[in-house]
Amino acid sequence: MSGSGATEGFRAARDFLLRHREDYAAAYAGFTWPRPARFNWALDWFDAVAEGNDRTALHIVEEDGTETRLSFAGMAARSARVANWLRDTHGVRAGDRIIVMLGNQAELWETALAAMKLRAVVIPATPLLGPADLRDRVERGRARHVIVRAADTAKFDEVPGEYTRIVVGGPQAPGTPDAPSTPGAPGTDVPGGGGAAGGTGGRASRWAPYEEAYAASPDFTPDGPTDPSDPLMLYFTSGTTARPKLVEHTHTSYPVGHLATMYWIGLRPGDVHLNISSPGWAKHAWSNLFAPWNAEATVFIHNYTRFDAARLMAEMDRHGVTSFCAPPTVWRMLIQADLSALRTPPREVVAAGEPLNPEVIAAVRRAWGVTVRDGFGQTETAVQISNSPGQPLKPGSMGRPSPGFRVELLDPATGRPGADEGEIALDLSAAPVGVMAGYHGDPGRTAEAMAGGYYRTGDIGSRDADGYLTYVGRSDDVFKSSDYKISPFELESALLEHEAVAEAAVVPAPDPLRLTVPKAYVVLADGWEPGPDTAKALFAHARTVLAPYKRVRRIEFAELPKTVSGKIRRVELRRLTEQGSTAEYREEDFR
Repeated sequence: MSGSGATEGFRAARDFLLRHREDYAAAYAGFTWPRPARFNWALDWFDAVAEGNDRTALHIVEEDGTETRLSFAGMAARSARVANWLRDTHGVRAGDRIIVMLGNQAELWETALAAMKLRAVVIPATPLLGPADLRDRVERGRARHVIVRAADTAKFDEVPGEYTRIVVGGPQAPGTPDAPSTPGAPGTDVPGGGGAAGGTGGRASRWAPYEEAYAASPDFTPDGPTDPSDPLMLYFTSGTTARPKLVEHTHTSYPVGHLATMYWIGLRPGDVHLNISSPGWAKHAWSNLFAPWNAEATVFIHNYTRFDAARLMAEMDRHGVTSFCAPPTVWRMLIQADLSALRTPPREVVAAGEPLNPEVIAAVRRAWGVTVRDGFGQTETAVQISNSPGQPLKPGSMGRPSPGFRVELLDPATGRPGADEGEIALDLSAAPVGVMAGYHGDPGRTAEAMAGGYYRTGDIGSRDADGYLTYVGRSDDVFKSSDYKISPFELESALLEHEAVAEAAVVPAPDPLRLTVPKAYVVLADGWEPGPDTAKALFAHARTVLAPYKRVRRIEFAELPKTVSGKIRRVELRRLTEQGSTAEYREEDFR
């Protein structure tokens, strides 16, 4: 099945979930994943929906009040122009890897659709990344092209490689259909890393202006059919080792898999959906791309440099936001404001990324009359477990398995399913669509994650008699700060680069706003004394070598508890951290 057949099969599955959006039992019992023989979401779904469709697909409101509105038809045409330009001018072909490091701007969505049409593979990257992170993505991701904002081109001075360099931020080409109201900064000659299409870094390089794409033809013809197993995205995600894992998703695992995410959020055609998430992270694709456009809803974005709850609620009111998703960090900041300022609350409100505090749920319910519903998933999957619309909610529970997923709890001792508390795992015999193809280039890690016929999440949960699941914690040492996943090993490795550090161990420290922040226990090298001067030097080092979202925020100088075999006992350090300490130094003390 391909073309119209693939579109009809996808629509039938989508419409089934819409019909049963508040009847979980019927949705879970009756839903089956669409499995077309050929499927390209951008061509077979988005373009089909977009034909003659002048409804708004993307609406961006900037901090200064300027707005960008793009219709479904306009977005289809713009992405076709970009696809033709990338293919005809820059040689982008099926299977090519493209690092896309853009903010919440129209070009991000255009590029995502264009890459799908070309069957190229997108490597999403947050603009927070520095040169070291980008080198890793270029090398291990085998990137052949990069598309970045003008403000970030200098980062590639230190990133060698033969890759096409494209910059977003040149003057808007005339005659562009559905053109954004705020063109980028003028100019195309940007300092970069050597060679017209790459090079070794350190020399001035001409970056190709993205805006030239708008002069290309809006009529796109694909080079060939799209197999459902063709790679679509490669996400770099933190783990327990220093180097991030590469999560590979296909043309079905995310586009089709996020029918479950659409169901969890409760999206309907014509909705205006606001999801607060940074580009480059999987949740952005979840709820700013696939889920809303699966539902034929408008993606609404309010761009800001500093969070302002009152301004956000004013924009939600002004533009009629009907569904709202935010990480718990944002929810905790929102309830510190006057929630009653939002005159027309969204119909659906959800949270994901970490467990949501009960007091937050209660505060929102009192002010808005709606209940914030949790969802659980990973970069590796779509939403696996959720409180979907219409379900009775249980305090503290993540809800029940999403339609299309069979969730088991594996006994920690035996690895067998059926435990009341154990590792959350997906039964692969049920062939769930919304699961990664594997960890790219790492068959050993993939086999470990898929051992015994289950995708193992590494998270621990419990299940009650009614089938509701509650999150318990990680089975390894990875933790989240705000909505970002943090690998202790990665931060420890960065600290060890400083000459003052002999040993380091990083654990999460409680924080009233971010839930947790990274705290480092440090053993100093000979010749260094514990004290404010050394702490200040280490904080400065961390700011230099780590992206802002994963900086060490607290430091304590102490010996590290270890096992007989010499392994650091992080569980003991976590216990000490939770008890509090007067001996720690905090980053904010040195600003």
